[in-house]
Amino acid sequence: MIEIRWHGRGGQGAKTASLLLADIAFNTGKYIQGFPEYGPERMGAPITAYNRISDKPIRNHSNIYEPDYVVVVDDTLLSTVDVTNGLKENGALIINTNLGESEIKKNLPNYSGNIYTIDASKISLDCLGANFPNTSLLSAVIKITNIMSKEDLEKNMLASFKHKFAKKPEVIDGNMKALKNTLDNGKERLIFRYKIKTSFVKRVYKDCEDPFYVFEKEIFELFDVNEFEVSIKRNEEMYLIKI
Repeated sequence: MIEIRWHGRGGQGAKTASLLLADIAFNTGKYIQGFPEYGPERMGAPITAYNRISDKPIRNHSNIYEPDYVVVVDDTLLSTVDVTNGLKENGALIINTNLGESEIKKNLPNYSGNIYTIDASKISLDCLGANFPNTSLLSAVIKITNIMSKEDLEKNMLASFKHKFAKKPEVIDGNMKALKNTLDNGKERLIFRYKIKTSFVKRVYKDCEDPFYVFEKEIFELFDVNEFEVSIKRNEEMYLIKI
C-alpha cells in the first residue's frame, strides 16, 4: 500500500488532486482512498488531504500519520507547516517550487530524505495560461511513485477531463498538455540525500536529464563510496558525486 499526504492552501487544488488521483487509480483496478482533513477551510488557509492506494482491500480509515510520500503544492508552507512530520525514512518529499537548493534546505534543516522538486506552477502557466499546478504535480507524483503506467495515466486523465470540462475543450487541451509536458519534457530537479549503508550522500545532484529516474536501482550502478565521494555509472557514463 502507498500512503500519500498532500499539503496546500485552500483554492490551490490539493483536495481536488487527491480525489482525482483516487479516481484514476480506482479505474486501473486499485483499492483507493482519497479524502481531505476537514477543518475551517477558507481561501489561502493551509489544508491537508490524503490518499491510500493498494492492490488489496484497505481496512484503515484514519488520517495518514506516516506517509510514504508528501506532496507540497505551495512552497511557502515549508516555513510554516511541518510537512515532513511522520514521513517514512525511505519515502520522498515532492514540492512544487522554483526555489534553489539553499532555500529548500534552510526550510528543512532536520530532514535527510529524498526530495523531488518540479515547477508545476510554471508548467501550468505555460500550458493553461493560469496557475493551476495540480495536473502537472499529479503527473509528477504518479511518475515518481509508479502507481500506474504512463498510458493508464493519460487515458484516465483524459476521460476525467472530458467529463469535468465537457463545455470547455480548451481547458482539456491545456491540462493534457501540462500532463504530457511533465511526463515527457519536464526539466524537473531531483534533490536527494541517498542512504548508503549507514551514511548519507549529502551532495545535491540536480539539473540532470530524466531526473525522476536517476536513482532508480535499475538505472544506476554503485561503483565506489568513501568518506569524500561516490562513484556511480549511469547509461554507460560515470558520475562522481562529492559527499
